Amino acid sequence: MAELGSLSKAAGRLRIAQPALSRQVRMLEEELGLRLFERHGRGMVPTERGREVVAHASRVLAKIEALRANAAGPGSALAGHVAVGVPPTVADMVSVPLVAAFRAQHPAVLVQLVSAYTGYLLDWLYRGEVDVAVLYDPRASRALRAEPLLRESLFLIGPPDAGLSADRPVRFADLARTPLLLASPRHGLRNVLDQFAEEAGIVLDVGVETDSYTALKDLVRHGYGRTILPLAPIRADVAAGRLTAAPIVDPAPTRRLVLCYPSDRPVSRAAEFAGERLRAIMADPARRRP
Repeated sequence: MAELGSLSKAAGRLRIAQPALSRQVRMLEEELGLRLFERHGRGMVPTERGREVVAHASRVLAKIEALRANAAGPGSALAGHVAVGVPPTVADMVSVPLVAAFRAQHPAVLVQLVSAYTGYLLDWLYRGEVDVAVLYDPRASRALRAEPLLRESLFLIGPPDAGLSADRPVRFADLARTPLLLASPRHGLRNVLDQFAEEAGIVLDVGVETDSYTALKDLVRHGYGRTILPLAPIRADVAAGRLTAAPIVDPAPTRRLVLCYPSDRPVSRAAEFAGERLRAIMADPARRRP
């Protein structure tokens, strides 16, 4: 219920009757002497104490899963649940091959793909709601085990009539005179751009902030401004003529993609497998080619 926000959805996933699950929750709250969930018309959300219980329970379950996996041996099929967090600009590239790998080798694992910006993913990783995540340059933390994946060049993205092309680079200083649509400062890509702008001594002209990747592309496509993204996730839009793109130079901004696990709790074999596949997918040049 903490993941799904709904008693009926949780009962469906667990394949038990909703009244039985409701009774179990009530009994647990009585046993612990605290309220775990706030009930409202749209479902249930964990209380602050409830989130602490969920995080602790997640660590206990991860240890149990690891014990079972070790007892079964390294070559055995995995089971259980794994939540994988990826930014929207990465989701299109990794979702199909990642799920295909689980279906082929570990079909009993329930894979939950969580697509959100780095700020949200980082919070959920700390709270145990995500088991492994791809993030953009997160700040160093003792609670994270981070492994570099790749470094991406960033491009200026515009509508079809913007006249942007791969053979006509745009100087970074010219972005000060370019109306931009960007994610909010909470997120990794925006932080990278703000840092480059500060070092270049300019202020970016940001007219709209949106944390919806789809809305960002639609607004650019309809001529409300330009945005800055890596090329890989929009290569289909560029090829179809829905968007145009130009490299940015002097300096050329890049962002670093990092694979992150929590370091303060055990990592399940399913999460380790997800990380292995993500590394392989991101290392494949064919999946990143514009």
